[in-house]
Amino acid sequence: MIETRNLTKRYGNLIAANDITLRLDEGDVFGFIGPNGSGKTTTMRMIATLLAPDHGEAYVCGKSIYTDQEEIRRLVGFMPDFFGVYDDMTVVEYLEFFAATHRIPANRRRAVVEEKLELVDMAFKRDAMVNELSRGQTQRIGLARTLLHDPQVLLLDEPASGLDPRARIEIRNLLRRLGEMKKTVIVSSHILPELADVCTRVGMIEKGHMIVDGNVAEVMRKARQRILLNIRVRENTDNAAKLLEQLDLVEKVSINSQQLIEATLLPDTDDYSPIPSALVDAGFALTLFREEEVNLETAFLQLTKGLVQ
Repeated sequence: MIETRNLTKRYGNLIAANDITLRLDEGDVFGFIGPNGSGKTTTMRMIATLLAPDHGEAYVCGKSIYTDQEEIRRLVGFMPDFFGVYDDMTVVEYLEFFAATHRIPANRRRAVVEEKLELVDMAFKRDAMVNELSRGQTQRIGLARTLLHDPQVLLLDEPASGLDPRARIEIRNLLRRLGEMKKTVIVSSHILPELADVCTRVGMIEKGHMIVDGNVAEVMRKARQRILLNIRVRENTDNAAKLLEQLDLVEKVSINSQQLIEATLLPDTDDYSPIPSALVDAGFALTLFREEEVNLETAFLQLTKGLVQ
């Protein structure tokens, strides 16, 4: 559905996007992660044919950004971080205006608008003035506007920026729904928890370079240099920790303030099944044994260097 090959954009000596290569299939929800100024918006604008690259190629549904711009614009819905609204219009009037710009026939516009309002849970505001909406409601109306022509591909630039916690949850739920509808979505953000449980794939960009790209599990594996085990025994915690220190798979052991044993394994250790067996055979009663998960925020910190343009 989306493919880029060495996509590059320069502004003088600044390389805003540097050899971005990416492939997304139908139904992928791609979390595009990076700090402000890292090249996310530049890349999305090139895919949307709103910005010409200096080098490289991109295809949307098999259409080239160089030769098929009009067709791509019919296939893509692009939602910028901030967009203009018309203060003297109701929500329905606003959406019908943009439905007309997408050449949706007049006899179908109202039905299309009502359908998209239902999709983004904003039907209750259909007759409100757009300038009376909250930031979260404005974002949802912006998403409804982006969906009016039923695009196959959605490019959403920081859709949850500036929203309160409830509004961010609502946006996440909408993203899940779009994935279930088999839309291919690129959603950019610098707020990592927003994307962790929504995206099927993530890419991390820093100073114009794509640092990592893959499904969420792959990215977590790349970020995790060593496995950390959390272990709790019913009694004799100190003795259990001493036993763990003697095992060949274990690099270091510590006990935190909650009497939880934290055992860091040696690099490249995947099979740690001998560890619980050793504890049980030594007479320790295990009440907790789990691998600590790497979250998206930890992965980002480990895989990037904190560089900005």
